[in-house]
Amino acid sequence: MVKNKNNNSGIVYSTEFGKMCPACSRPVSKCVCRQKKNTSKVDGIVRVGRESKGRKGKGVTLITGVPLDHAAIKNLGKELKKKCGTGGTVKDGIIEIQGDHRDLLVIELQKKGWTVKRSGG
Repeated sequence: MVKNKNNNSGIVYSTEFGKMCPACSRPVSKCVCRQKKNTSKVDGIVRVGRESKGRKGKGVTLITGVPLDHAAIKNLGKELKKKCGTGGTVKDGIIEIQGDHRDLLVIELQKKGWTVKRSGG
């Protein structure tokens, strides 16, 4: 008898639950393995920097080290994008906001009671 060497042979979609996580075989909304991956190590300092690498010269403001879970980071990102009046996204626990809004974001994050540092130039 030959065992299947492919570890990704689980259910990927269910008509009852929708998308399924291939790692834990639960619905994506109730997945436990993704929640563990999204918790990043933080040192208590929120860093606000600017980066244009890989974006064809377009600069974005990056916010890293926020001591919140993934859902709360998404809500914070939405709030900060609204405050800046611009677009952005949240990827892997890092909030990206289009444009250079470091000064405004440092003030807003300090109002929330976090230690905030500007990183980069």
